[in-house]
Amino acid sequence: MAALKTSDKVLVIGAGAMGSGIAHVAAVAGHTVYLYDMQAEAVERGRAGIGKDLDVLVSRDKLGREVADAALARVLPIGNLSDAQDALLAVEAVVERLDVKQTLFAELEGILAPEAILATNTSSLSITALAAPLARPGNVVGMHFFNPAPRMKLVEVVSGLATAPAVAQTVHATAQAWGKVPVFAKSTPGFIVNRVARPYYGEALRVLAEQAATPATLDAVMREGCGFPMGPFELMDLIGHDVNHAVSQSVYAACFNDSRYTPQLIQQELVHAGRLGRKTGQGFYAYGEGTTLPAPADLAPVSAARRVRAVGDLGPAAALIGRLEQAGLTVERTAGTGHGWLEIGAARLMLSDGRTATRRAVDSGFEHVVLFDLCLDFAKTPRLTLSAADQCGRGALTDVVGTLQAAGFKVAQLDDVAGLLALRTVAMLANEAADAVLAGIGSAADIDTAMRHGTNYPLGPLAWADRLGPAFVAEVLDHLRAHYVDTRYRLSPLLQRKALTGATFHAH
Repeated sequence: MAALKTSDKVLVIGAGAMGSGIAHVAAVAGHTVYLYDMQAEAVERGRAGIGKDLDVLVSRDKLGREVADAALARVLPIGNLSDAQDALLAVEAVVERLDVKQTLFAELEGILAPEAILATNTSSLSITALAAPLARPGNVVGMHFFNPAPRMKLVEVVSGLATAPAVAQTVHATAQAWGKVPVFAKSTPGFIVNRVARPYYGEALRVLAEQAATPATLDAVMREGCGFPMGPFELMDLIGHDVNHAVSQSVYAACFNDSRYTPQLIQQELVHAGRLGRKTGQGFYAYGEGTTLPAPADLAPVSAARRVRAVGDLGPAAALIGRLEQAGLTVERTAGTGHGWLEIGAARLMLSDGRTATRRAVDSGFEHVVLFDLCLDFAKTPRLTLSAADQCGRGALTDVVGTLQAAGFKVAQLDDVAGLLALRTVAMLANEAADAVLAGIGSAADIDTAMRHGTNYPLGPLAWADRLGPAFVAEVLDHLRAHYVDTRYRLSPLLQRKALTGATFHAH
């Protein structure tokens, strides 16, 4: 299905940050854009904001002056919706209330041509419910941009039960013509990104609730160790805890209180206290003039062990051996079965598998067990995060810490929490993504694309599962479920099938 022609006019309703951003994108793509808001002054502010954003692009040589001026000239403020009766695409970005959006679309059906597409930028409401009372529900589709719309590439094209396939195809092609990266999604709570991303916040909040480490240390685990652009706590502070907690509550309620989406009391307490993050000057961190974010609680330098032996296969962490050797450490290699480990002094250093270090010490009959967390690239990561069994001697832990420091790692220690942070988070993201594929919410390719471009994840969750091996991800989740006795960690049937057959989510 072809995209809208640039001669086709676009109506944007709502001139706030999202609406004006969408108008900016459509105007730069060559469309005449009608910009409407119930408050006339909001339209003028929105258009002025578009002008400022275009000026910034010109100053950075990303847009020519004539092109920017022509784009702004195509943004036409209107005082009545009837002034936009020749628009073939209407995109609303008004308040997140179902009744308000339904009333607006019903009015638009009486103004616009019968073939006009009615798109909603909602991030949480059901497209099916929104369209249900309308005369032409097949024309209603989700066109979910991410803030700021001119810079964020992703657009979720969301179909409700009644959405005509041709309408979704047209919106997908149009978003692509506007320079965006569109993905198809089915109307479901949170669509793709807001649903699949819940574990990024939820697991961090649960680890913090167990007092495993400070927010700054946990943020460093995900940012420096795994390549996420922001740690979960600084990201929640940026989003706003009122917004993030509300999304968590919405998805939880819409999924009939599924334990995977349970909101966390820590965040609720911040909302109750009015500590909403950057916008109020206080969240997990303090903000304002003269404040700096706290540093992670890295361990002080200690001496390295004299002896390192690699036993068996370290699997996803195999590059760690080469990293130690490049630092001048001699590593003796020995064959072994099952998950491998490094013998460093008196300790066994192992990649986490979802069990606590204490549990692995009991299961193995060896006391001095130290676990390390998942990293994006063990050959290059600046940080390695550890936990130690309760039975582990302090000298054994010190040997591990000093040896890793000698290899150039910054080392932090978490309390002995199951799955540490990065591994359990990535496993849960992959599990959530697998369930989304199974439910037909999106294809594996679209879900990974959405998470790469909507949240700037270093890898799509399913690509990460392929890298680790679905069987290992399934093992981690099984251990987490057994540890917490919580259906939150139940295994997606699709991930289980991949684990059993050795198949991957993407063709290689």
